[in-house]
Amino acid sequence: QVQLVESGGGLVQAGGSLRLSCAASGRTLSSYGMGWFRQAPGKTREFVVGISWTGGNTYYADSVKGRFTISRDNAKNTVYLQMNSLKPEDTAVYYCAASIRPSCYTGSYYSCDYWGQGTQVTVSS
Repeated sequence: QVQLVESGGGLVQAGGSLRLSCAASGRTLSSYGMGWFRQAPGKTREFVVGISWTGGNTYYADSVKGRFTISRDNAKNTVYLQMNSLKPEDTAVYYCAASIRPSCYTGSYYSCDYWGQGTQVTVSS
């Protein structure tokens, strides 16, 4: 089992930045690809960004390309999401997920095996 805990969410003005962290326990993350997903009120959960288990491949939703960056530190068992130039439409609960299945970290949330509890990101206009 892998336990994931997100942190770093909060309230920020449009144009600002936040860095989310996803810390894992239970097993090393180095065997898992990781994804960040988000869910706004009344909307379905959507893929934001993913990274392969080596960190050599990353995948971004078109809506965040050029603004968000995913990285991982396997020694710290942590994955990060740097979010810059935030927009009000980025407001959502952000979840990290882990899976050995590439379909998870390339966009399909139903393929993911482990989930964090989520962290709220609110961007004011």
